[in-house]
Amino acid sequence: KRTVVLTMKASVIEMFLVLLVTGVHSNKETSKKIKRPKFTVPQINCDVKAGKIINPEFIVKCPAGCQDPRFHVYGTDVYASYSSVCSAAVHSGVLDNSGGKILVRKVAGLSGYKGSYSNGVQSLSLPRWRESFIVLESKPKKGVTYPSALTYSSSKSPAAQAGETTKAHQRPPIPATTAQPVTLMQLLAVTVAVATPTILPRPSPSAASTTSIPRPEPVGQRSQEMDLWSATTYTSSQNRPGADPGIQRQDPSGAAFQKPIRADVGLGEMDSWKPGSLLLDEGRVPKEELSTQSLEPVSLGDPNCKIDLSFLIDGSTSIGKRRFRIQKQLLAGVAQALDIGPAGPLMGVVQYGDNPATHFNLKTHMNSRDLKTAIEKITQRGGLSNVGRAISFVTKNFFSKANGNRSSAPNVVVVMVDGWPTDKVEEASRLARESGINIFFITIEGAAENEKQYVVEPNFANKAVCRTNGFYSFHVQSWFGLHKTLQPLVKRVCDTDRLACSKTCLNSADIGFVIDGSSSVGTGNFRTVLQFVTNLTKEFEISDTDTRIGAVQYTYEQRLEFGFDQYSSKPDILNAIKRVGYWSGGTSTGAAINFALEQLFKKSKPNKRKLMILITDGRSYDDVRIPAMAAHLKGVITYAIGVAWAAQEELEVIATHPARDHSFFVDEFDNLYQYVPRIIQNICTEFNSQPRN
Repeated sequence: KRTVVLTMKASVIEMFLVLLVTGVHSNKETSKKIKRPKFTVPQINCDVKAGKIINPEFIVKCPAGCQDPRFHVYGTDVYASYSSVCSAAVHSGVLDNSGGKILVRKVAGLSGYKGSYSNGVQSLSLPRWRESFIVLESKPKKGVTYPSALTYSSSKSPAAQAGETTKAHQRPPIPATTAQPVTLMQLLAVTVAVATPTILPRPSPSAASTTSIPRPEPVGQRSQEMDLWSATTYTSSQNRPGADPGIQRQDPSGAAFQKPIRADVGLGEMDSWKPGSLLLDEGRVPKEELSTQSLEPVSLGDPNCKIDLSFLIDGSTSIGKRRFRIQKQLLAGVAQALDIGPAGPLMGVVQYGDNPATHFNLKTHMNSRDLKTAIEKITQRGGLSNVGRAISFVTKNFFSKANGNRSSAPNVVVVMVDGWPTDKVEEASRLARESGINIFFITIEGAAENEKQYVVEPNFANKAVCRTNGFYSFHVQSWFGLHKTLQPLVKRVCDTDRLACSKTCLNSADIGFVIDGSSSVGTGNFRTVLQFVTNLTKEFEISDTDTRIGAVQYTYEQRLEFGFDQYSSKPDILNAIKRVGYWSGGTSTGAAINFALEQLFKKSKPNKRKLMILITDGRSYDDVRIPAMAAHLKGVITYAIGVAWAAQEELEVIATHPARDHSFFVDEFDNLYQYVPRIIQNICTEFNSQPRN
């Protein structure tokens, strides 16, 4: 009996094992049958913007070379969907310029995007955008299927998009394959785009201003518009139906201001000028709801007028409300004419009275329409007319990176003064000029003959402006004629080649170091000399358009270590100086000067100041007089620094006149660093003492 039971148990166990093995084999066969196809990563070009791709989350492969500034990026860490996907990936550090795979995830739009420089890419600031995205390393999430083919917003017909939307709602949502639902307004926009004009309902005249959508103008057309922007057309835009409310509003008691101007304006002239680069007015349907395509910025600004502009407006009590309003009208006109944008001019406003106050800085408003609206809201502060204090405030506070200042754009200040300042402007303006700020003055209704006794500082405008050649000054006899300055003012501030004060002692030179590498120097002291060269170089603004640095080492022979055009950034220059190797040999200083003139300064740019800084520790084996004279005749300003056994009389011959400002003697190499501040001060003093006419 026990044998039978054991036999039955063995049979049951055997059957169980057979079933188990069969089930495992069956599962393997099933898994083989439902094995998913291998995921193929789609490739995109550098110019593809995130807003053109409908998929909310996707993995893509970027090509090499997306660090190129042609592909614009807006924001930092979180990017507006108008940005290039691949350039944003380089900016964020997820990719380098060689390309690769990235994961992109769409997120909600922001009220503002901050620009920054990172990983060789300069991102721009942008106000408000309907959609954003972030860039991550290409590590797919478990359970998520990513698309092998991306869905683009403009690649399908309305019917195809509608069909895809229906299918998307019928299957479980997968981030990589589910298209975004198409809204009723989007379908309506697509239908309108392909329909004939007769199908569209004709808007009534009263609704025209709220239903039409202005087409963004090309940046290149701004100059044509400027030709139409005369005093007459400027006034006509104030009175044209639908004109900006900031220009249209008038004090009832000020109606007389309009009569002499309005009488010259015909209906044709009123229609001849149409403001470009306007965003949608309030009450209109947002453009992003009327189109499946990404909303494009109205304008990136005029790149031919890339300036950072601050208006200093007079808010003193004496100006009165009506004249303060006329002042704001000029600002609004300038804001419209300049075509404000992140790639063009940016503008902020500071009002002064007893004390200055910033109404908005350079990065607050990124288009002309928002800027004009903000100008309309400015209210008068009252007080005195302390212009000098206001200029000091702008020099110290306004043009900073935190306030949106761009190192590549000239700094311009336009000061508007009713009558005359109540404080002195000369010293504050000098410091502003030396900081690279181009000051323009608009003086309205200057002091009459019997009022000049009250003027604190005679000839204040000439003491303040960048140059006294008339380019930077406007003298307006009456507030009624202020609008006539609009066109010439815009043309002058945009003429960046003539903004002379953009050049400073630190950003406008070609500096050639001529370094003694003779045997008497020694390896340790030679490294000390290189540190001295490094300390001097750090004080300058280095780029291919700012100060450039070159270096020559000499003994009996001469060697070009690097030329002016070899390195264009401060880190690269400092690394190049560190890599200079000690040569050892004799001391032929005269031959070294000739070599520097031929190999360095012959390739200097015409608009650059030429500075030679020669460091030697002994008397030259050859004559230095003729080479030094040749350098002086060619306009090379020469500084001679001697150490230890250097001959004082030779240093004075080499140095530019007066020798006391251009030659220095140091008893030990370790004391070279002490002369860095003095040399920089002398370079800047000489630069700033140039005539301003």
